[in-house]
Amino acid sequence: MTGQPPLRIRPIAEQDWDGIVALESRAYTPLGLSEERTVLKSRADASPGTCFVLDAGGRLAGYVLALPYPPFHHPDLRRPQTTVPPSRNLHLHDLVIAPGLRRAGLARHLLRHLTLTARENGYRRMSLIAVGGSDTYWARHGFTAHPGPAPDGYGADAVPMSRALPPARGGGAHQRGSHPHDEKS
Repeated sequence: MTGQPPLRIRPIAEQDWDGIVALESRAYTPLGLSEERTVLKSRADASPGTCFVLDAGGRLAGYVLALPYPPFHHPDLRRPQTTVPPSRNLHLHDLVIAPGLRRAGLARHLLRHLTLTARENGYRRMSLIAVGGSDTYWARHGFTAHPGPAPDGYGADAVPMSRALPPARGGGAHQRGSHPHDEKS
């Protein structure tokens, strides 16, 4: 990656929110799935150890929001997250890469980091809701679609998906409260 700014995945900081909201809006407004800033922040506040930004030389290149959620359940896009349900399932809610930086493997880089973090914290599954035809992308990364109707509020083409996470080497205990390509997951 000669000539490319260094990539760093780090926790979300307060100064990242304008950029996160802009990326989220650009990705999801055309699908009718954009969330308000307070709702987005509530997801990160609920699980700061599983929400990250991808920093490319000081520029926000992308972000991921993930939080514990029981299998086959999902956050309401209109309501802030007020509790963190105990679960060994980590729900990947959003993974967005900035326009102009897509198709360079950055989403895969963020997903790999999130997967390692999930395993280290004792999560056994990762779920998401693929939107905008992204289910084929997620299937290439090991997620399997679950039959049934589209989840309320995520659009008619929404596909619930999940994949098992093998345990981390050395065990890793679930730490409650620790906190694609575009997907509202």
